[in-house]
Amino acid sequence: MTKVSFHELATLDVAAREALFKRSEADLTSFIDRVKPIIEAVKSEGDAALVRFARDLDKADLDASRLKASEAEFGAAFKAVAPEVIEAIRFGIDNIRVFHEEQKPEPMWLKETRPGGFAGDRFTPIKSVALYIPRGKGAFPSVTMMTAVPAVVAGVPNLSIVTPPTPDGGVDAATLVAARLAGVETVYKVGGAQAVAAVTFGTETVKPALKIVGPGSPWVVAAKRLLSGIIDAGLPAGPSESLIFADDTVHGGLAALDLLIEAEHGPDSSAYLVTHSRRVAEEALAALPQHWAKMTEQRVAFSQTVLGGPYGGIVLTPSVEESIRFVNDYAPEHLEILSTDPFSHLGQITDASEILMGPYTPCSIANFGLGPNAVLPTSRWARTWGPLSVNDFMKRSSVGYVTAGAYPDYARHARTLAQYEGFSSHYNAVSDMRDPYLKG
Repeated sequence: MTKVSFHELATLDVAAREALFKRSEADLTSFIDRVKPIIEAVKSEGDAALVRFARDLDKADLDASRLKASEAEFGAAFKAVAPEVIEAIRFGIDNIRVFHEEQKPEPMWLKETRPGGFAGDRFTPIKSVALYIPRGKGAFPSVTMMTAVPAVVAGVPNLSIVTPPTPDGGVDAATLVAARLAGVETVYKVGGAQAVAAVTFGTETVKPALKIVGPGSPWVVAAKRLLSGIIDAGLPAGPSESLIFADDTVHGGLAALDLLIEAEHGPDSSAYLVTHSRRVAEEALAALPQHWAKMTEQRVAFSQTVLGGPYGGIVLTPSVEESIRFVNDYAPEHLEILSTDPFSHLGQITDASEILMGPYTPCSIANFGLGPNAVLPTSRWARTWGPLSVNDFMKRSSVGYVTAGAYPDYARHARTLAQYEGFSSHYNAVSDMRDPYLKG
């Protein structure tokens, strides 16, 4: 039987406990060094570098004339994708759109904070955003849905998708279908660090963007980090991670089934079952071989690497309270609360980007179109970041307005603080020096 990492929390010292919180992209030093020349090549050579990297890194047959997906490729995609897959994509897009339309803020609000003084916010879409859709360990039309729909709902006028090319120089067909159904027309066949560089600087084919969003490999994360001073790199979304928090009201086999969802993404994923119930832990261990027997060989290899390595496995805690403490300390990307009464635990969860409750809400349903966004912060960034949302595609401007009648009172207080802080121009702008201009 494949060895699964098993940790009894009560026996671990502080260092060993802290080690459980590490993710695969925690140290990007080696990737940073390898990404730098890729970025410089794209910046200086443009399309020629993208074609070379497509050949050398993606093993794709591609030339500069085919870097952008054609209308013919979109048409062929709809013929190639099975009707039931298109129906599932439509189903997911509909749900995601409804959720994000509810999330969208009003274009502007103003509140009279005191008579004659008004303050508020105005929301406008970012002018250009690139959506990164990974492909290295599979095809992800679901990521296209999750990134494109809120961007379209927000009203971003210039949207593009960057995604690694297939070996024949094409694009995953379902990704093209999802892009078109969501409302994105521009798809570039560029992946990895070179994609981040391309949308940062622009090339002969790829138009530059002000922001890039979407999950990616450590290569992508490293490139975003290096270029974050030039392009808005969005929320920190790296390799997939999940915690399955199970109390003693569920069967461990169910916990094991859901533990494999994010673990199968790739060997750099993170996935733990956290429970205070030894019965649940033992049932999960016993069930894993049965579940692996019904998975494809590649996904078995990925998940076994994760669950048998330093970034996954089973954590047995002394109590429900300690399980919840572990969850909050870990701050997971995906969290499932497996319990017949999940709402009893919800109020104690403070740090998790996505919280899925009960035995009928596995990550699979959320990933493919429950409505809330499945592009989420990783590496404990759930402590300060939330899921991708309409707000990530909009910018907020503060709005203020003071009437003539209210001005004297505001000016008096402003003069007091300007004088205290030593700003003479601040003071002068609200002193009697202003009066002749106002009267004139």
